[in-house]
Amino acid sequence: MRKSAYAGLAIVFCLPAFALAQQSPEQVAPVSQTPTLSPRTEPAPPVDAGEGRIHLDVVVTDKAGKAIPGLELKDFTLLDDNRPGKILSFHAIDPVAQAASRPVEVVLLLDAVNLGFQTVSQMRNQISRFLRENGGHLSQPVSILVFHDDGVKVLAQPSTDGNALATQLDNADSQIRIINRSSQYSGFDRFDLSLKWVSMIAQAEVKRPGKKLLIWAGEGWPQLDRPSIEVSNKEQQQLFQEIVYLSTALREGHMSLYSVSLGDPHLGTFIYQDYLKGVKTAEKANPTNLTLKVFAIETGGRVAGPDNDIAAQIGKCVQDAGAFYTISFDPPKADRANEYHDLKVQVDQPGLTARTSTGYYNQP
Repeated sequence: MRKSAYAGLAIVFCLPAFALAQQSPEQVAPVSQTPTLSPRTEPAPPVDAGEGRIHLDVVVTDKAGKAIPGLELKDFTLLDDNRPGKILSFHAIDPVAQAASRPVEVVLLLDAVNLGFQTVSQMRNQISRFLRENGGHLSQPVSILVFHDDGVKVLAQPSTDGNALATQLDNADSQIRIINRSSQYSGFDRFDLSLKWVSMIAQAEVKRPGKKLLIWAGEGWPQLDRPSIEVSNKEQQQLFQEIVYLSTALREGHMSLYSVSLGDPHLGTFIYQDYLKGVKTAEKANPTNLTLKVFAIETGGRVAGPDNDIAAQIGKCVQDAGAFYTISFDPPKADRANEYHDLKVQVDQPGLTARTSTGYYNQP
């Protein structure tokens, strides 16, 4: 493998706790201005390090994908490595009734790094159409980020005024610059760049309360699953540490990822489904374990499309903000660092499906 193929792969940039969604575009440092920071070699410590408790957001949907409110603790079963676990706290969250105290943020990110110019334009039009539906009245606050060659910039602050957000997006030509991928960035570079910014967003959200839905407009960064790619033992260790870190940060930041994409299914559309099993050791780590669609499933989000109705895809994703539940439990004693545990939450009612984090890394 080329020396530069995974350059910086295990580097997660540790920023002070801040919310990207609260920064103006000029306040969010572009890639070229980001200071050099020390790499992380261990996952972020749990938010509740004193009690060691695991907190989960759980979305329960019916067969049509609609979020179901009104369930009680007795309706839920927690399985930790297929063993029943005791739920220590339970709260049913109605974001409409509790908007002032616990809002659900919907963040739309337009990917201008991994998409071509024409697709970005189509995506932007479809997002604008979604924002203007229902007279521009949004059920949850929505913010808009743009990911381009200078980094992630905030295009629009959180708002429930879809018409105003759509107008800002429609006027964003000067802020969306497209990478000339054939001459400047390889698939490896786009992989690293995308992962870096996802890590930064996740780190920024760890200490912010409330549930967040990060809807990524695009299939995401390259999956790097080609047989010709060789990964050394050292690189697998780095991959594993990055998986542990990002998985932990997304869960503790209460952030679920979503992928919405244009077009028709192609050869690589469903490759991610082969990498959804939790990575227990560095020897099992693969670059595809660090891609958008894998994290979407592992964080309890969704993979929508590909098709030509992005507005409808976004609408289905936003349904997850309609109602959800929070539960917590104490993990069993870990025998080693980064001990992976499979998680399942089941609902004892026919026709309903619960989605949440599919696993966690336990620590001694």
